[in-house]
Amino acid sequence: MKTSETNIHQPDSRYAMVRLGLTLLIMTVGSSGMYVVSVMLPAVQAEFGIARADASLPYTLLMLGFGFGGVLMGKLADRIGVMKPLLMGAVFLGAGYVATGFSGGIVSFTMAQALLVGLLGSSVAFAPLVADTSLWFVKRRGIAVAVCASGNYLAGAVWPPIAQHFVETVGWRQTYIGMGIFCGVTMALLAMFFRARPPALAEAVSVNSASGITAPVRDMTRPFGLSMGAAQSLLCIAGVACCVAMAMPQVHIVAYCGDLGYGPAQGAIMLSLMLGFGIVSRLVSGAICDRIGGLRTLLLGGVLQCVALLLFLPFDGLMPLYVISALFGLFQGGIVPSYAIIVREHFPPKEAGGRVGTVLMFTLFGMALGGWMSGKVFDLTGSYHAAFINGIGWNLVNVSIASFLLFRTLRRSGGRVFALPAR
Repeated sequence: MKTSETNIHQPDSRYAMVRLGLTLLIMTVGSSGMYVVSVMLPAVQAEFGIARADASLPYTLLMLGFGFGGVLMGKLADRIGVMKPLLMGAVFLGAGYVATGFSGGIVSFTMAQALLVGLLGSSVAFAPLVADTSLWFVKRRGIAVAVCASGNYLAGAVWPPIAQHFVETVGWRQTYIGMGIFCGVTMALLAMFFRARPPALAEAVSVNSASGITAPVRDMTRPFGLSMGAAQSLLCIAGVACCVAMAMPQVHIVAYCGDLGYGPAQGAIMLSLMLGFGIVSRLVSGAICDRIGGLRTLLLGGVLQCVALLLFLPFDGLMPLYVISALFGLFQGGIVPSYAIIVREHFPPKEAGGRVGTVLMFTLFGMALGGWMSGKVFDLTGSYHAAFINGIGWNLVNVSIASFLLFRTLRRSGGRVFALPAR
């Protein structure tokens, strides 16, 4: 009888907490690819003698690869566990960095970033790990997913200054090669600790007597009373909508401050403040999610993000912008992780990797679309006010979908949201 591993590694156990800490480390290392390429951009543009748009293309294709790779690696993790995909990701990320360092032109540079670093490397260090973490926790699932997802933001805080230092001292090529060796070896070593399969995949139970957590029996073949495809599609649309709105301040706050006459340096500080409070938001929202569930957390975050976007319209002074930027970061940081909780609460555990990866892929598409769309709206109107209004409109789509799904869930459960921990 296969009970030894299950008995030792229960949800919310000490092992689960240690695994969460290792997950945070491996995500911080593996997500480096998303942020380092921007640091390298000026040096790469100068060496290859190309236009700024051509130098920016590797980042765009890397992010697309990152999104598609999250689905691919997530489905693979559903089938064989997360350890082997992590080992694969370590090899490809390390090889991608080294190949980038030896690239002879922008085409080979872009291919290495898109295929090796994005699609097959960094992608395994986000959606599959978020899904895996959601399977190891029940009572503390929200805060655990929030801690895990914070590794992505932490990578954005840690890696750019490190990369910039080495670019200035040894050059961008040597920096990439060094990162390839460090990140590849570190990820591979950390991946060896992820051999155990989540207990949630062993059996689907309504009462977990070991942890004292009670969850109502529900039909996971029809989430929210909808078909699997319809429920997944609505979550994907909501993910695009919330992140189109989210991208407007994050992508354009520096340019907005420049247009207002405050200078790009002030905008950069506001962006840093926004992302810093985003980490706080993820942790706080995770704790809230444990008490009220994923759908209510998504709805709360969507409403608060809309409030912050509205505040950008009447206030454009320097100090008010600092305050609103901090509020925006505090309000929006928990939105994306809540999708992983919703998937875990309403879809079969054995499909968590693929479905979380799919929804998070659409949030990335939303960020990409929102950044471009806000610039296009500005070009057409000459005003960022119109871009903020556009973001508010997309945000309302997200709030409407979250409200619709919550209404259907409450109606089916007699007024109680599924999967809330017993008190």
